[in-house]
Amino acid sequence: MKPWYESLFENYGKKYDNEIFTHGTLGECDFIEQEATFNKNIRILDIGCGTGRHSIELTRRGYNTTGIDLSEPMLERARQKSIEAGLSIDFRHEDARNLPFYEEFDLAIMLCEGGFPLMETDEMNFEILKNASQAIKPGGKLIFTTLNGLFPLFHSVKDFIENQREEGTAESVTTQFDLMTFRDNNVTRFEDDSGETHDLLCSERYYVPSEITWLLKTSGFSEISIFGARLGEFSRDHKLTTDDFEMLVVAIKP
Repeated sequence: MKPWYESLFENYGKKYDNEIFTHGTLGECDFIEQEATFNKNIRILDIGCGTGRHSIELTRRGYNTTGIDLSEPMLERARQKSIEAGLSIDFRHEDARNLPFYEEFDLAIMLCEGGFPLMETDEMNFEILKNASQAIKPGGKLIFTTLNGLFPLFHSVKDFIENQREEGTAESVTTQFDLMTFRDNNVTRFEDDSGETHDLLCSERYYVPSEITWLLKTSGFSEISIFGARLGEFSRDHKLTTDDFEMLVVAIKP
């Protein structure tokens, strides 16, 4: 049986591009450009690129971007979109837990839970961070978002997701947050690109800032900065709070 994160994306590319969390691409790429100091000579690795929205926008702005994802159907959608945009982008079918890159990229991005923190175990999630570190050159950066473990201590995850939902997008049917594992175990109902409705048992790991800091330091990163991740408005000015559903992390490899 396939893991839920593989089953979900088998036939979901077009629907995925309509989800509300995909609407902030331009502002998110503005932040990435700022962190890259607008240097068009760098190489960028987009881990868990999905349908390629960040890879496509960054390439359109003149950056050399490689996108990797575990889902071949999502990659096919990304390739189709890039061709329609008149862009040539290297989209590869790779597992973020076992990447073939060694100090090849100046910047790696991993946005909107593009792999981390969707894995079944903490060890698998840790492997993603270690592989990201391995792929980045010394002095390079990792920018990623992940679920903020402070949020479910003060708020209902189910209520938040329902309030963010638009007609025709995925919905959380049931959800249970486990304080012992910091996992949200939920049943997500979604309609695939063929119009068929599915109920899928999902499990996502929430992390608190101290955990992320320790994991990144153990993976070889330094100068770790954590902010509140706001849709389409990434900024170092947004201090992380308990009201932020996601955190935005920037780490430098020494």
